Amino acid sequence: MSETQRYEAPMRRALDLAVRGPLVGGNPQVGCVLLDADGRIVAEGWHRGAGTPHAEIDALSQVTDAAGLTAVVTLEPCNHTGRTGPCSEALIAAGIGKVAFAVPDPGAVSGHGAARLAEAGIPVVHGVLHDEAEALLHPWLEAMRRGRPWVVVKWASTLDGRAAAADGSSQWITGAAARQKVHEQRAQSDAILVGTGTVLADDPSLTARGDAGELLPAQPLPVVVGERGIPAGAALHAHPRGVLETRTRDLDVIFRDLHERGIRRVYVEGGPTLTSAAIAAGYADEYAIYLAPALLGGPKLAIGDLGIPSMDAILRLRVDTVEQLGDDWYFHGVVSTREPSARYSTTENGGN
Repeated sequence: MSETQRYEAPMRRALDLAVRGPLVGGNPQVGCVLLDADGRIVAEGWHRGAGTPHAEIDALSQVTDAAGLTAVVTLEPCNHTGRTGPCSEALIAAGIGKVAFAVPDPGAVSGHGAARLAEAGIPVVHGVLHDEAEALLHPWLEAMRRGRPWVVVKWASTLDGRAAAADGSSQWITGAAARQKVHEQRAQSDAILVGTGTVLADDPSLTARGDAGELLPAQPLPVVVGERGIPAGAALHAHPRGVLETRTRDLDVIFRDLHERGIRRVYVEGGPTLTSAAIAAGYADEYAIYLAPALLGGPKLAIGDLGIPSMDAILRLRVDTVEQLGDDWYFHGVVSTREPSARYSTTENGGN
């Protein structure tokens, strides 16, 4: 049995613990277990959100003496001081005898914990259940690797692709079940993007709400894309997270600024101009598409020009989820990871 195989069972437990943590808040979902000399789990921990103890610290708090124990953690222990101290130093100070982790931390500042542990004479095993941990943390890992948030693009339309009627009215294309799923997806995002045109036309609140209309515990930061300001009386000014007005249409600038603010997951819920811009520039990592069994016709398409000249350049999605929500249908699609081909600034026509 190899070193990595030896720790697969406890790593699976660590992965189970990791998913108890929140998707939002800028930090990854991380789990940790501590093993004694016989390989038995003597302590467990997971990260509960920004500003709370990291998984390793949570696990260490469960034992009075960690000397000689093995720490099995889903992500390489961090090596920097943020809202909490470096986990690498905490493990060293506790006398941990060995550390096994699944995936390396790609952060330029937070990474290199394994090197610090090795420097202190602590054996390190890496790559345990790497693929499983990579799948769990993929959006966060990609955000850190690329220096921009993971982007989910959402729209709701009729079967003939219309997001609104000819007079601009759009409430409601889909039913209550589909709209509730949108609220849940908002709550799983650090920020929600709309264009100024959408704010001016619809005056949305962009909160994440429950079945009874109550605010959910996690709320996305509303981000308004466009050069124009929004009215002082706009509903977004009452949002519990406030509102960020970008005063630019340059998505590259916007996404990198959001990343610097700790935003790792973004939900694009703008009109066709902003949505099309994000897709055309290659920023869309996931698609959340809601289809109502209805027809509207007319010019109000959910998606505008994507800059695709012919079928040779068609953008195909891999749909991995199809779900019926009342009378409506939800499709979740993904694309291959790719960097934006060029900067794309949205126009003032229809949403910004």
